[in-house]
Amino acid sequence: MGPFPIMKASAIFSAPPADPYTDTNSIEFTFRARRFAHVRKLLEAIIAERGQAEVLDLGGTETYWLTGSEFLDTNRDRLRITLLNPEAQSVRDTGLFEAVEGSAADPGLYPNRKFDLVHSNSVIEHVGSWDNMKAFAANTRRLAHRYYVQTPNYWFPYEPHFRTPGFQYLPERVRAALIQRYRLGFFERIETPQEALEIIRHHRLLSTLKMRRLFPDASVTHEKFAGLGKSIIAIRDSVH
Repeated sequence: MGPFPIMKASAIFSAPPADPYTDTNSIEFTFRARRFAHVRKLLEAIIAERGQAEVLDLGGTETYWLTGSEFLDTNRDRLRITLLNPEAQSVRDTGLFEAVEGSAADPGLYPNRKFDLVHSNSVIEHVGSWDNMKAFAANTRRLAHRYYVQTPNYWFPYEPHFRTPGFQYLPERVRAALIQRYRLGFFERIETPQEALEIIRHHRLLSTLKMRRLFPDASVTHEKFAGLGKSIIAIRDSVH
């Protein structure tokens, strides 16, 4: 795939929040574009085998797929992408996308259906408990032969949601207290302790070890920044 672009460390620590889907000059867009190269390779293999590809995107949005808009436009008659989220959402391109309301951690999710690819980008860290993460991973592995799951790395020193170095290493209640007192990352100041704790508990970063436990049949690799694993990617790319 080639190396990821070399960037000054000061850029990622000082950059203001940018729309990672439309700002092609943002750090986030650069990384997302590199990640999509993995997804594109999987989709190309499926289309070569079957002539079409049905994708289940756990927690995905139509906007996310703008990263690969050129590929999608070229193959739109051979692609169908189902976006599964716990809350209802609408899609503009109904010829390509379908929005479905549901939980990615529901053991009864699509009991009688298989997709060609299960995809998830920066979602598993938001499902809450370890049991929910295990259920999410079980669905991912069950619902398609091929899958792609990306998540930020717990051991990368910059927390991407709250945009604060080392934030994830602080005790839970300290983190909750900080987001009540300060505007951090993409969050305005949180008013109540209960809401603050709920937010913190739905931002649980995973380590490489835990990702390998969740996805034992995957190839687990790292997206690197300054020599460190910025995010973790689990890919199962062959039919079993």
